[in-house]
Amino acid sequence: MKIPADGMIPDSKITRYLLVQREQDDKSKFLAQAGFTQDNPEQLISALRQLADTAEAV
Repeated sequence: MKIPADGMIPDSKITRYLLVQREQDDKSKFLAQAGFTQDNPEQLISALRQLADTAEAV
């Protein structure tokens, strides 16, 4: 199943959730290992869009 072309992830979900270090359920450290940080949120947004365009949703 493909993700719809008009599917959206709000930028705030990236900049205020995924890339923010947290005491519990921290995702930012994992993403930083791939080079995605608060300094370059647009790179994560681009990677997610590319993945959504090319991969099947699970």
